[in-house]
Amino acid sequence: MEDYHVAKFVQIQGHELGLFAIFDGHLGDGVPAYLQKHLFANILKEEEFWVHPDRSISKAYERTDQAILSNSSDLGRGGSTAVTAILFSGQKLWIANVGDSRAILSRGGQAIQMTTDHEPNTERGSIEDRGGFVSNMPGDVPRVNGQLAVSRAFGDKSLKSHLRSDPDMQHTDIDGFTDILILASDGLWKVMANQEAVDIARRIKDPQRAAKQLIAEALRRESKDDISCVVVRFSRG
Repeated sequence: MEDYHVAKFVQIQGHELGLFAIFDGHLGDGVPAYLQKHLFANILKEEEFWVHPDRSISKAYERTDQAILSNSSDLGRGGSTAVTAILFSGQKLWIANVGDSRAILSRGGQAIQMTTDHEPNTERGSIEDRGGFVSNMPGDVPRVNGQLAVSRAFGDKSLKSHLRSDPDMQHTDIDGFTDILILASDGLWKVMANQEAVDIARRIKDPQRAAKQLIAEALRRESKDDISCVVVRFSRG
């Protein structure tokens, strides 16, 4: 198990921020552990954060990746995907992701995917433009240079020239119909549809119990990958 997560509220400059994330590591836990400790701190350090959170998130992702690569001798040769969510005073939500961990928002019980799965086949052109290739050998999963099953990641120094680490971003207002946010690593999504996850989470009032139930259901369905999950429940009004 090489996953780490964040789920907390902080008070900064008179604002309440909800910080939520899943970091799904591979080839060691050095990179996801570093992300857990540093990524949000780096985002909040950006001067533009309160005015242009999108620019701040993008810059912080890039700078954090550069720091990971510079410290690869200590952090190891592996890497990590990331999905992060920042909730501003319970009203605005910014979501960013690199890799195949996913964020699902529920409005009135309807699942809305807020992230893009960065898979090698969907970004084959970018990988090949960078001198890499996509192969299904060994096995039957498309991989960058036959090694990595995602096209964007933090770290992975040996493959970095063929990978991207810039995040996709989405933002939305939290309205009276918004009820659930689910962040989870791909171990959940490999065996569960977005709407199924929302239906399960909405039935359980306590969000921590809901997250545990989603993980238990993924295990029951014999998911073979790491499974980490954070559930955020919004109070109407």
